[in-house]
Amino acid sequence: MAEDQRPDPDALLERIQTEEARARRGKLKVFFGSCAGVGKTYAMLSAARQLRAQGRDVVVGIAETHGRAETQALLEGLEQVPRKEIEYRERFIKEFDLDAALARKPALILVDELAHSNAPGSRHPKRWQDVVELLDAGIDVFTTVNVQHLESLNDVVGGITGIRVWETVPDHVFDEADEVVLVDLTPDELLKRLQEGKVYLPQQAKSAIRNFFRKGNLIALRELALRRTADRVDEEMRAYRRSEAVKPVWQTRESLLACVGPGGGGERAVRNAARLAAQMDIPWHAIYVETPRLQRLPRKARARILQTLKLAKDLGAETATLPGDDAAATTVAYARDHNLTKVVVGRDHEATFWRRSFAERLGRLAPDLDVVQVARDREGAPLKETRRLFLSRDRSPWRAYAQSAAACAAVTLLATPLRDWLDLTNIVMIFLLAVMGVALRLGRGPAVLAAFLSVAFFDFFFVPPRLSFAVGDVQYLLTFGVMLAVALVIAQLMANLRYQARVAMNREGRARALYEAARDLSAALQPQQIAEICDRFMERVFGAKAAIILPDAQDRLREAGGEDGSVPALDTGIAQWAFDHGETAGLGTDTLSAAPILYLPLKAPMRTRGVLAIEPRHGEWLQIPEQRRLLDTFSTLLAIAIERVHYVEVAQDAVVKMESERLRNSVLSVLSHDLRTPLTALVGLSDILPLDPLSPRQQEAAAAIHGEAVRMSALVNNLLDMARFQSGEVRLNRQWQPLEEVVGSALQASAAALGEREVTVELPEGLPFVEFDAVLIERVLCNLLENAGKYTPAGAQVRITAARKERVMEISVCDDGPGLSPGREETLFDKFTRGRAESAIPGVGLGLAICRAIVEAHGGRIWAVNAQPHGACFIFSLPLGTPPDLSVPPEA
Repeated sequence: MAEDQRPDPDALLERIQTEEARARRGKLKVFFGSCAGVGKTYAMLSAARQLRAQGRDVVVGIAETHGRAETQALLEGLEQVPRKEIEYRERFIKEFDLDAALARKPALILVDELAHSNAPGSRHPKRWQDVVELLDAGIDVFTTVNVQHLESLNDVVGGITGIRVWETVPDHVFDEADEVVLVDLTPDELLKRLQEGKVYLPQQAKSAIRNFFRKGNLIALRELALRRTADRVDEEMRAYRRSEAVKPVWQTRESLLACVGPGGGGERAVRNAARLAAQMDIPWHAIYVETPRLQRLPRKARARILQTLKLAKDLGAETATLPGDDAAATTVAYARDHNLTKVVVGRDHEATFWRRSFAERLGRLAPDLDVVQVARDREGAPLKETRRLFLSRDRSPWRAYAQSAAACAAVTLLATPLRDWLDLTNIVMIFLLAVMGVALRLGRGPAVLAAFLSVAFFDFFFVPPRLSFAVGDVQYLLTFGVMLAVALVIAQLMANLRYQARVAMNREGRARALYEAARDLSAALQPQQIAEICDRFMERVFGAKAAIILPDAQDRLREAGGEDGSVPALDTGIAQWAFDHGETAGLGTDTLSAAPILYLPLKAPMRTRGVLAIEPRHGEWLQIPEQRRLLDTFSTLLAIAIERVHYVEVAQDAVVKMESERLRNSVLSVLSHDLRTPLTALVGLSDILPLDPLSPRQQEAAAAIHGEAVRMSALVNNLLDMARFQSGEVRLNRQWQPLEEVVGSALQASAAALGEREVTVELPEGLPFVEFDAVLIERVLCNLLENAGKYTPAGAQVRITAARKERVMEISVCDDGPGLSPGREETLFDKFTRGRAESAIPGVGLGLAICRAIVEAHGGRIWAVNAQPHGACFIFSLPLGTPPDLSVPPEA
């Protein structure tokens, strides 16, 4: 009988919906290479010019030529979208103009360097997000990317080259591309291009050859690019086979399938398959098919199967446990679905004319598969045990057999009064109906007993001569044989139906439980709610106790169990190891497997969020691949829910802080404005107050009034300035100017605060001009000098230095006073923070906060350290930039 080649209706519907969605979306073509210089942009532009010659509407969104003349030449004659200028830190950066491209809406647009990070202020932080928006608008896109920019290979490339690239593209963007073109170049040819200056400038090329572009690196990167492209092509081929319902295996790529059976040769087959896969460097799978007659294997045999599957997974296989009526047919279906070309099986038994070996059945069902038989393990399970397991039947409890016999007796009693009104054929139907009911209700074993008892009761009570097993007509022997055969077939079919129904119900139950857990987790707002959902799911699906262990601010684990499902004997050491290494530990793993609890790290997209501790009633259940995949899926849902709750809390805290900060700034601004006018009047009046008619004590009081009024006025000015900086109202008046002038003016303004302290200025000659707001930088220096005057004793030394460090100018104000409290170097720059809280020195702690706001507005940073042997040092940096040419041109 020919195999049914029709596609699955659900798969066909999904395919139609996918094609409709793709038809509305633009097409993405990726020019993929191993590294810079292989010619991706050149190939992209060449393909675009060919399409333009064919009449296609082609526009260049952005193309990075890096000064290469042959690449620049390909841009001539192509329409280009003008780049958009984005202001960032007082500079203008040219970026791809997404809005202009969407407004132009060409048929095809070229967007180079898919992994590029956009400048702050752009609509999307990454260029690949710009490309996704273009595709959603129905515009086809050509783009380029290197293998080191793929997220999944980023760390691999970093380990090979020693250089970590931080601009990455999610793998799903690459995988969802409609077409990928590999632009390949041998390492020798690429090194030759480098030496000829066709990739980088000669000076840069020499450095690149010594570092990233070493020949060994290029070979490894080329292999990664080829393999990644081959994986994509392999996935495209499998997708085509699924969509077209192709049954025969296409031997386009070698792959292995190891079959694990109930006998003792499964481990040997797995090890042989692992060696073959390693020698051929190919992927491989390992499966166990659970048929109805293998459903009730002894615990020892089932544990051996699970251990063999775990061994296969540890050796790198993709494992699965499959339900099915026929192990050979299920194996062939799995191999064809995954396009596996070779099947490795253990030698089970010698074939006979009534029973073929498993390998022979595979060969008859799939002549296109290569079947490799592994020699029987002499030290494994004996052949008799293997046969006993294959021929084993369900062993129902004696109560089921008693119920089966009672059912047959009841049918006999029911049919006896009817024997004079019903033909014997109809009575046979009643007995067959009883066999069907027993098989459906009690299973295969009781159904077989019911089949034999039905024949016996029918012969003894209904066939003449009655109440005797003697047969008056030989034809009844045929009736007995057919009745027994039909009863046994009915028993077998109903038992299989019962098994399949139970499997389907279990799957539906697991899927429903997972759906309900996902729904509940999406609505959870607190870690306690997540823990309660976890407890319910683990008890319902796995029959296990569970506890979620969350880390504190120092990444030390702390328990957050549910209502009553906490695991009693948690080992925090094992849990901490699982959290730190991101790997499972404990029961059934390779790390501390003797522990009674399984510790599963909760890996969220951003980081590991905690550990799930599980104490199952039956540890072997967690070794079943399907159960383990279900557990991994649920742990991922837990991790995402915990991460979502964490960010909800972070967002709420941020909103509260923003609102409190806004309220505080508003209050400070209002109070400062209300206080400024009377304080200004008080300072003025106290300054013009005549002192001659006053007594010495009154003069002292008047001077104190004037001093406190001046201090209060300065405090109010600080509050106003802080409010202005927080609201972003301050506009910098940047000018290119020497540093010496602002240092001199700051010293003059701070002379009263410094008093008798000795100030040393060390500014080396030839310092470059720096672009800054002189008034605000003078304010920074004044605040730092006033701090030195406040917190150092009279006669202390204060030193001002400046030095050029790479691309910044560092200015420091140091003293030899008592220094800073250890651990408070960073918090000193917070608002309303004092250097010494218990100090009687006046002030509210705004000076350093204002300094930080001014320096960061200039694009620099400020920090504090303790000087040696004692004292404090405050350092701030300003970006140098490129000063204008101030040289005087020679006279004509």
